[in-house]
Amino acid sequence: MSEPHTFRPWHEYRSYTEDEMRRRARELREELQGRRSIREFSSRPVPREIIEDCLRTAGSAPSGANMQPWKFVAIADGEVKRQIRAAAEEEERHFYDHRASEQWLEALAPLGTDARKPFLETAPWLIAIFEERWGAGPDGQRRKHYYPTESVGLASGFLLAALHHAGLATLTHTPSPMKFLNRILERPAHERPFLLLVTGYPVDDVQVPDIQRKDLDEIAVFFDPSDRT
Repeated sequence: MSEPHTFRPWHEYRSYTEDEMRRRARELREELQGRRSIREFSSRPVPREIIEDCLRTAGSAPSGANMQPWKFVAIADGEVKRQIRAAAEEEERHFYDHRASEQWLEALAPLGTDARKPFLETAPWLIAIFEERWGAGPDGQRRKHYYPTESVGLASGFLLAALHHAGLATLTHTPSPMKFLNRILERPAHERPFLLLVTGYPVDDVQVPDIQRKDLDEIAVFFDPSDRT
């Protein structure tokens, strides 16, 4: 039986006027709507402390029973990145040649992707995100993690937003399967690879797909009594 948490006043909460809330909500929307996945990264180095702060932001995400079932492995080592690229491209070749359906390949075609992943070596940082299916309690006993996939998904979203806010470009990469990350990064079997996040600066004049976001009425439904007036 775990010990109950203590509680304290929430001094970090900040109250704003409604006008200020509208401004802040609009500014964050505009900033994050400008985020795009890129595949052409500069080799320009990014200071480690920037990555560290963004990972701290990711670690502040909510999680089931506050188990925090995530592990982030940040990679700047060139040889390790080379190994990851070789393993990822091998899986990607199998995907494009054998695993992907025609419908899936048709959906990917406008994005211009293929099995080649040079950005895995060029970008200054790769962040491998792992989902911990279980952890160890204070007594060393195995402890189940609740909603680990949902929790790691939330943390990954926090991390994407933090990196973009810091001024870095990103790409979410999910070769399937990704068990090679456990081998290369020497992670235990109870950690499941969730996402490989590529981050750094874009090359000059980088091109991105001209895609559109769905409108609000396509992604949200409101049950609001004011709509009836």
